[in-house]
Order: sequence, then structure tokens, then C-alpha cells
Amino acid sequence: MLTRRMLRIKAFKVLYASVEDGSMTLKDAGARFVASCEAVRDLYLFMMSIVAVLSEEEAKRLEAGRRKFNPTAEDISPNDKFATNRLAALLGSDPDFRKLLEKKKLSWEQYDVFIREVSDSIRSRQYFADYMASPERSLREDVSLFKKIFEREFEDSESLAAILEELSILWVDDLGFALSACIKSLSSIARTGRWNLPPLYHSDELREAGKEADSDEEFSRRLLNGAFAGRERYFQMVFDSAKGWEKDRLFTTDLVLISMGLAEAELFPDIPVKVTINEYVEISKYYSTPKSSSFVNGLLDSLIGNLASEGKVVKSGKGIN
Repeated sequence: MLTRRMLRIKAFKVLYASVEDGSMTLKDAGARFVASCEAVRDLYLFMMSIVAVLSEEEAKRLEAGRRKFNPTAEDISPNDKFATNRLAALLGSDPDFRKLLEKKKLSWEQYDVFIREVSDSIRSRQYFADYMASPERSLREDVSLFKKIFEREFEDSESLAAILEELSILWVDDLGFALSACIKSLSSIARTGRWNLPPLYHSDELREAGKEADSDEEFSRRLLNGAFAGRERYFQMVFDSAKGWEKDRLFTTDLVLISMGLAEAELFPDIPVKVTINEYVEISKYYSTPKSSSFVNGLLDSLIGNLASEGKVVKSGKGIN
């Protein structure tokens, strides 16, 4: 589920918070990081649970049509393909899925206005009309519909963003990650006919598929610990190198990103320098100023070069290229 890019972002947010809160210990930072990672999977579960909720909303709409004072022939015998879709039935009958939702107290119950809003939006779409018009009724087709729903209905929803912020501060910025995991799960369900809780780390997914992969959990732990412990040294390196810049004009986001890049360069001989620099430059584009990417790129390139000349950055294996 969580790729190294995601793990770097989460470590960055924790390290940034530790700078803002000078009392945060390494233990505190580690606990916050783990909670942030676990929160992504909770959000994934929350979003997957909307499959049944949307299906139930459609069933309620059809029942309301039947109860009209003067129902039409369509009201009396409606197309219930969406209301009775096989995906909702599969997830609803999965004991592990249900237990996790109950354990984590994940529910859409108080957000009926949003559910109706999404339901109305779905029914207005051409992809939904095409689905309802097709005579085929299969799990694969139901999954295909919900993949379109997850792709098109949620990511830019201001209403959903407000709900997620209300439910958990740890869910801020994580919707895209969670939706990608949902779509991946839906593809797996279409192939296998069953749901499985995805591993938290992408490396564990690869291992389950029989592929070799270095532990992403170990990577993130070492990165967080190294950047936290070496923060003062790395900050001073930036201050000494950023000539013409006063300390209070350097953005904390840039300082933290450069520190993480330096820690990664020192700690992981198998990760190429150009990969490390590119990762933090890309993160800076989303979390810092418009000029930060060039600043982060230039400083990291220069400082890693200095560390290499001092023998503190040594690359081997995959890291050479």
C-alpha cells in the first residue's frame, strides 16, 4: 500500500512537526509516524465501506418509488442492478471486512447528505447509464462500475474533504493514496472473487507476489531516526552553504527536506544519489514554495557531493547508478 514516496512524505511531516514542537522526542516522532501510516489503511477501509452504503441508498430510492401514491410501471418494476450489485454483497458478507469496520468504528451513518449527493452525481453520469443498460450481471462488471466511481467521484469533492478532516487530522492529504489502494483492491476482487486486507507496506505486497524487495518498514524507520538524530548537523550544513541567506529567511520545509535527503544519502548506499535528490525535489513542489524545488535540488546536489568527498556518502550495488 504505502510506497517509499508516501513514506518519505509522512516522515517529512513528522520531522517538520518536530521542528515546530521542540519538545518532541524521537519516541514521540516514531509513534506519530506509525499512527500516520496506519491511518492511511483506516481511510482505505472507510472508503471501501462506501460501496455498501451507496448500494443501500439506491435500494432506498427504489423502495420510495414503489411507495408513491401513483407509481409508474418503472417505479413498480425498477432496474435494481445497482442496488443488488454483487460487490456490495461480497464485502457485506466478508467477516474480516465487517470486523475491521466495527473495531475501528468506521461508519458513514451521519453523512447521509453526502451519500445522497454522491448518489445523485453517479446517476447523472454516462458511465452509470451504460452500466444500467447492459444486460450483463456479474461481479466483474459491478467492480468495473465502482472503479469508475472511485476514480471520478471523490478526489475533488470538497464535501468529502470536510468530512475526512472532521474525522481525522491524520487523513489530510491521504485521500489520493487511499483511493489508489481501493482501486487496486477492486482489481484484485475482480480477478479472485474475494477481498483481502492489503499489506501496509508496498514491499510486503511485492513479497506476497513472490518478488524480492527490501523492507519499506525498515527503510522508513532508519530514515526517520537518522534525519531526526542528525537534524542539527544537517541544518548547520545548509546554513553554512546557503550564502547570502539569513537563517530566518530559510523555509523550515526546505531545511527538513534537505536534511532528509542528506540522511538518506548517508544511510542507504544502495539508493542512487539522483533518486534521492529527485524524491525530495518532487516533494518540495507540493509542500513548499514555488522556488523551493530549485533550492532543494541545488543544495542537496552540492552537500551530498561534499559528504561524498569526505567519505561519508559511499554508494554500492544499485546505488552506484
